[in-house]
Amino acid sequence: MSNERTPLITSGVCGLAVTSAVCGGGANAASDSSHGTPSKDPRQLNTFFGVMVPTILSMFSIILFLRTGFVVGHAGLLQGLLMLAVAYTIISLTILSICAISTNGAIQGGGAYYMISRSLGPEFGGSIGLMFFLAKVCACGEYVLGLVEAILDVFGSDPESPVSVGVRVLPQGYWYTVLYSSVILVLCLIVCLVGAHIYSRTAFAILLLITVSLLSIFVSSVVVKRQDFVITHQLSGNQTVRYNTSYTGFNATTLRNNLASGYTLDYSTNSVMSFATVFAVLFTSCTGIMAGANMSGDLKTPSISIPKGTIVAVLYTFIIYILLFLLVGATCERTLLTEDYGFLQRINLWPPFVTIGIYCSSLSAAMCAMIGASRILHALALDQLFGLPLAPAAITSRSGNPWVAVLYTWGLAQCVVFAGQLNAIASLVTVFYLLAYAAVDLACLALEWASAPNFRPTFQLFSWHTCLLGILSCLVMMFVINPVYSSGSIVPRGRTPPQISGVAPQVLLMVANPRSSCQLILFVNQLKKGGLFVLGHVQLGDLGNSLQTGCAGHSQLTALNYSYLPIISPCGMKPNMLVLGFYDSCTPEDFFLQDKAFCDAAVGGGTEGEYNFGVDLPSLQAHFPPVRHVESPRWLSPEEYVGMISDAIKMNKNVCLARYFFQLEGEGKNSKVDGSERTIDVWPLNLLQPGSRDYQDVCSLFLLQMACVLNMSNKWRHARMRIFLNVETKSDDQGWVADEETFRELLRKLRIRASIKIVPWDSVVQRRAPPDDESKGALSQHFLSAVNSMLMEHSSPAAVRFLYLPRPPTQQSQSQQYLAQVDAVTNNLGPTLLIHGVTPVTYTDL
Repeated sequence: MSNERTPLITSGVCGLAVTSAVCGGGANAASDSSHGTPSKDPRQLNTFFGVMVPTILSMFSIILFLRTGFVVGHAGLLQGLLMLAVAYTIISLTILSICAISTNGAIQGGGAYYMISRSLGPEFGGSIGLMFFLAKVCACGEYVLGLVEAILDVFGSDPESPVSVGVRVLPQGYWYTVLYSSVILVLCLIVCLVGAHIYSRTAFAILLLITVSLLSIFVSSVVVKRQDFVITHQLSGNQTVRYNTSYTGFNATTLRNNLASGYTLDYSTNSVMSFATVFAVLFTSCTGIMAGANMSGDLKTPSISIPKGTIVAVLYTFIIYILLFLLVGATCERTLLTEDYGFLQRINLWPPFVTIGIYCSSLSAAMCAMIGASRILHALALDQLFGLPLAPAAITSRSGNPWVAVLYTWGLAQCVVFAGQLNAIASLVTVFYLLAYAAVDLACLALEWASAPNFRPTFQLFSWHTCLLGILSCLVMMFVINPVYSSGSIVPRGRTPPQISGVAPQVLLMVANPRSSCQLILFVNQLKKGGLFVLGHVQLGDLGNSLQTGCAGHSQLTALNYSYLPIISPCGMKPNMLVLGFYDSCTPEDFFLQDKAFCDAAVGGGTEGEYNFGVDLPSLQAHFPPVRHVESPRWLSPEEYVGMISDAIKMNKNVCLARYFFQLEGEGKNSKVDGSERTIDVWPLNLLQPGSRDYQDVCSLFLLQMACVLNMSNKWRHARMRIFLNVETKSDDQGWVADEETFRELLRKLRIRASIKIVPWDSVVQRRAPPDDESKGALSQHFLSAVNSMLMEHSSPAAVRFLYLPRPPTQQSQSQQYLAQVDAVTNNLGPTLLIHGVTPVTYTDL
């Protein structure tokens, strides 16, 4: 046996419990049979209609026409632009996280909730999903109240209304406001019950109308001359107050007077405004960044549409808001801005232009919020996180529309409109959204920090720094806006710790002696990708002496950042991958004495590299026995070794055999191998089964996963990954061409960056054994030598190779033949991992 010799394991391995994979399944766009089966695919929306249009409309909402003057009038132009910059910085950081998570596999219905729950676990995601659902519900009510406010400004019967145009036929008052809001909510309900596709098509027409309204505002700022206005407000006790103000057109004095802040009484709520309260109102314009993500179940390609559409929409709205802030700050006196929310109608060439824009933006934002909230609630119901109360929300129509979830959303939004005033609930809505955005950043941060193996987003313009900054900025602004609401939304929620999705390699590495396996130990430490790593060693002998020796070794290996523990138990930890040294005739070498870099670092002479442990070398040599002598008998027979592999596979454990890892070059300052020059070669086909073309069985996919995990580790992230596909090109069957295209598509879905190398092996396959011999497990020596030569020809420059390990034979008598075949294929190949995977750890879903 080589440097990585493995001792006989009896009850030690048998006591390992079976580990199950954590899959990314869950909420789907369509419900199961118990909830109604859709007859057609609901995924019909593209990037423009499914993401850009709803995101733009949601971010314009009521702020664009009804609260732009409110923000600039109270905060001043400088603080207003600062608020805008802060708000868009926060959402930009969150957008980076959204783009990263949304490009990390297929996304089902539920948008933000689906992303969070599949990243941090359904329990954690469920609490945030419920919070985000409530935020959408409150936003829906807020938009409806804003629409009613705009309608009453034009058609209200109050003679003291700020707007002097319109047919004043609608009675006003608190209960009338609730009545009008209820009617509008019913209209939104009808549209949402018809389906999201109807809204998405009409939303484009709405966007065109809003664009025309915006153009009329910019044109009016140049064409309309100075105008003077008298604004009146009815106070309590039937008292009336009047303000004389003007629209000056572009004027330097007006601009200078509007630069500084001037917080005063808000005539709609009768409360004095501040930076926090004004920012809360402004931030409601930034709550639409997930409008496209919430439509994930209706998008054709959500992983492409969500990042592209969201980024373009946010840039567009940011530019429009800056231009509008500058325009009103340079043309309108402060009193006009603070005392008349609908002043844009006064100063327009044709006031109905603005009226139409207000109605369209408010109504579309309300419908978008209702649709988005219903999709989140539907996903929550499918995951059965809240039991019977939400169970009906999983029901869908034949077209896939979650109509029961829409009814739930409508009922709750109806409760929100009892607030009666838009500004009264702005703080609550903003706090809800900030918390949801912080949760998305937390999901991305947790995946990045935990080095989740399946977290391989194609969107790369993010880092843990942007995620952390996004979390902190959201939390800070939450408490700046309203400490009471913020504390109430966080403190009472006893959240469970985040559970990172995706199976990391939980490794049990069995070695005969760490002194002969240091390079393998270091390699496995890089491969584990943040998962469990247990270094095991079984020693036969007296129990007391074994414990004393094991504890001494543990104290030394703790300094090496490894876990080396003597375990006496019928059941132990739960690794999902067993790594063994290869069974061959190589004589183990003492790495403590052979590797000068390790020895120098161990005695304190090294200052760089991976071996700088600060451990006393004589102590290490004293606590670990010498390596096996060349004339010493082996501890395992071939039958015992192969039987150990078979037992591990029967226990649903993935098995890796490591060969020639004592040849693996280190990465110290004297290393000849630069990280950028390294290559990781992967041969996903079972080379001992000629004629096979199955590149997507569980073992092949696990092989790809482990190679990708290694490529993601710090020491190997600059290495190039190559995947070799063996094809028979001379046969009449050209199916390998289709197989190659299918494999390329698989790599794209799995977000694996690697080059594909086509290797014809017709001449190799021709040397296989006759069928009668193959049925007995025999392969010709010529065939094995040809396979080895093929590997040497294509993979000799590689730093490490990943090969498919065939399943061991069922008959014990064939153990030596099995080992001889694997030995012949990998002879003189260099550091090689032969892997037999049984766990389906690679998913296209989050």
